[in-house]
Amino acid sequence: MREPRGVWKYWDLVTLICLSVLLDILILAFPDSLARKALGLAFVLFFPGYAFITALFPERKELDNLERLALSFGLSIAIVPLIGLALNYTPWGIRLKPILISLTAFNIISALAAIYRRKNAIEPWIPWITLEDIKRELEWETASRLDKALTVILIIAIVTSVGVLAYVVTHPKPGEAFTEFYILGPNGKASDYPTDLKVGQNATVIIGIVNHEHRNVTYYVQIWLVNLTWDNQTNTTIIHEMYPMPGWFNVTLPPVPVNIEGNWTPQFETNYTFSIDRPGRWQLWFLLFKDSQPRLPPAPQDGNYAETPARELILGAVNGTIQSLKLNIYVHE
Repeated sequence: MREPRGVWKYWDLVTLICLSVLLDILILAFPDSLARKALGLAFVLFFPGYAFITALFPERKELDNLERLALSFGLSIAIVPLIGLALNYTPWGIRLKPILISLTAFNIISALAAIYRRKNAIEPWIPWITLEDIKRELEWETASRLDKALTVILIIAIVTSVGVLAYVVTHPKPGEAFTEFYILGPNGKASDYPTDLKVGQNATVIIGIVNHEHRNVTYYVQIWLVNLTWDNQTNTTIIHEMYPMPGWFNVTLPPVPVNIEGNWTPQFETNYTFSIDRPGRWQLWFLLFKDSQPRLPPAPQDGNYAETPARELILGAVNGTIQSLKLNIYVHE
């Protein structure tokens, strides 16, 4: 089969431009499609280097096919981080859309330059290879049985590696599973918390939960009023008083993805209004449990759980083994 003529001389570069634009459309219209993931692999690891190396070396004699293939991958791995580094010093930053636009522009400009250079080349290199060309490149007719066997093994290894890489990219490992748990002041900001109250005075905070656990989760929230001190001599927490506050609740939330591109949005928030009928320095602890919550021992006559096994809940929160939040509050007469 003869080499292509006319506009078909540029079939590879035109295809590269079309596929780059197609990826932009897929990301905007079908962000979760398998085609986007497969095309994105070539877009990042092959297209930039291929267009750039073709523009630099349009003549056939300058590089052979294997050198061009290797340099296409190598230059892509070098070019993409450099574009990301440049974006890091711009107002747009390293985000999906700026990276997509920058790489697409680089691919198109390099491809257009390669088309111009190939048009003016004396003996242009055109990626058009037949089975006979492959045999000649591999010196198949004169190769020994051992060389032929090693060549076949090498080809199988390359195809297998590409297949494994494509599978890893198209089936990424789920990100870290975690839960956002936060409290805000009454105005919906991380400020103006009610930390100075009078006995019996009502105060309000906002409790928020966001599920990034990759599954549906039922959350249980306990609120405890605690008076504790830290013993420097024994390096232990001493719980003097511990009372359950009204308003415990549970909620089932579906998982939501971590959105690093747009603005952060809450998933679940609820107002929590409370009052404290005892003067002193207190800590209001908010404990979060997933799927189930520990059982409490029978309530003491005075309501103080400090001397019951329930104290392990607060100790676990202090030690970080239980996801929790606390609010230091001074209550005066």
